[in-house]
Amino acid sequence: MVLFTLIFSAIGVRLIMLGNESRPDKSLPVAPPSFARPDIIDRNGAPLALDVPSVSIYAEPRRVLDAGEAIEGLTTVFPDLDVPDLAKRLRGGSGFTWVKRAATIAEKDRLWALGIPGIGFRLETRRLYPNGSEAAHILGAVNVDNVGIAGIERWIDEQGLIDLRSEGMIIDKSMLAPIVLSVDLRVQFALSDELRKAVSRFGAIAGAGLVLDVTNGEVLALASLPDFDPNVPTDALKPDRINRVSVGTYEMGSTFKAMTTAMALDSGLFNIHSVLDASQPLRFGRFSINDYRGQKRPLNVPEAFINSSNIAMARMAMGVGVERHKAFLRRLGQFDRLPTELPENARPLIPGNWRELTTATVAFGHGIAVTPLQASMAVAAIVNGGNLIRPTFVKGTPLEPRILATNVVTPQTGEALRFLMRLNAEVGSAKKADVAGYFVGGKTGTSEKVVNGRYSGERVLTAFMGIVPADKPRYLFLTILDEPKALPETSGFRTSGWNAVPVTGDIMKRTLPLLPITPSQERPSNPFPEMVRIGAWGSERFLPVSPEPDRTGVQNVAAPAKTAAE
Repeated sequence: MVLFTLIFSAIGVRLIMLGNESRPDKSLPVAPPSFARPDIIDRNGAPLALDVPSVSIYAEPRRVLDAGEAIEGLTTVFPDLDVPDLAKRLRGGSGFTWVKRAATIAEKDRLWALGIPGIGFRLETRRLYPNGSEAAHILGAVNVDNVGIAGIERWIDEQGLIDLRSEGMIIDKSMLAPIVLSVDLRVQFALSDELRKAVSRFGAIAGAGLVLDVTNGEVLALASLPDFDPNVPTDALKPDRINRVSVGTYEMGSTFKAMTTAMALDSGLFNIHSVLDASQPLRFGRFSINDYRGQKRPLNVPEAFINSSNIAMARMAMGVGVERHKAFLRRLGQFDRLPTELPENARPLIPGNWRELTTATVAFGHGIAVTPLQASMAVAAIVNGGNLIRPTFVKGTPLEPRILATNVVTPQTGEALRFLMRLNAEVGSAKKADVAGYFVGGKTGTSEKVVNGRYSGERVLTAFMGIVPADKPRYLFLTILDEPKALPETSGFRTSGWNAVPVTGDIMKRTLPLLPITPSQERPSNPFPEMVRIGAWGSERFLPVSPEPDRTGVQNVAAPAKTAAE
């Protein structure tokens, strides 16, 4: 009895000693630190993606004593498991099989309490996107091993993280600085929310939008609907969930007329006073180019712009010539794939046999398909002083290496385009985006979609590009609606001025107060001095207010000119 007492006392003391020791739980092997990823935050520090603890459940079928009991316990905790498949694997006699990847700690605790032999746990890291689908097409997603498979997540791995993993380097989370995106989560939410409401209201099959800083190319927001939740990355594989801003290629319609007008003015062959005959359709054999609700008369350049005359734009492009037209678009980056941090991008669709008819149609945005991000970059270059800046999604990315070209247009041409875009917001098709307190300018675009090799009059893509403020642009807003429907409140029209423009106006109303632009009820003083100096049509609207009273004692304020639209 004494001997047995001593032996069991020794065992008891040893068990107490072992129980008090601090040891890692050998049943919960920690995942290699190399799977850690840096957090992703927006420009203001709001979290967009971060790592959280996770558990993966595995089974060792050779050690499972009772497969039926194990299946019953597992399905109690994970009711979504495929029971026939699980039974087949547990009874297969293999040494290892996964049961559930990326389970929660609470689920692990419930399963642990069941004490099922042959079932093990592995602590891992799971990627969490706390804002759901917001900025999904920018962020991308990761796979079950926390490896980036799309978007910024994939770009992060390509910056060397995946190479360190392949070399077996141990990376602790504390060693990784957060990735600060150029995205403003507040602006992003407002953009996607207004787009979602617009898609529903107009019965569109899709929508997309962008907010771009034209001074440095930083993207503050990008949305493409339908979108997906990166917490469920398999949804991203659905064919309608593409990033329409950088992957989709579209005929951008009349938004291309900003480039055509800039090209014509910059060529020296046309000036702001030039008159184009738009009284008759342009004919090319059995093809003819017409204006939508045309004026059927000669138009000067500002009239051609605000009335969005296809005929006038085609005449200007043909006057410049095929080769110079192609060279101008190439200089604006419309002929090449546009690389950014997002791995997903598309090559523009350029006509193989570019003839005079091609130049005539491309002048008003038909016959060439580019990504909306490319088109936005080009318009931004025209209005920002002539710098073609490659867009970026990472805050603070050095500007100099991203300037693809300088002086793409002269300062005079840039002012002329800003003047025309503002004039369009005052008296043209962009009036519904003229937000009070902000000096908005813009250009609309409506293009017929190609269906079975032919343009369809029933399916259109509407777009609008707005700039704020028009005299010294800081931001470019882009809105696209794919196949919007005509509504009674739009008087039966489905063109851009009735849908994409007011939607952009709603986006601006919500986002501009969040951006560093001070609203003012006063018109900028002399915003377009060169246009006033040369007496451009419509420039009377922007004459500076004289501080001195005239002889009658009445303040000398220029009266608004009558316009064709009025």
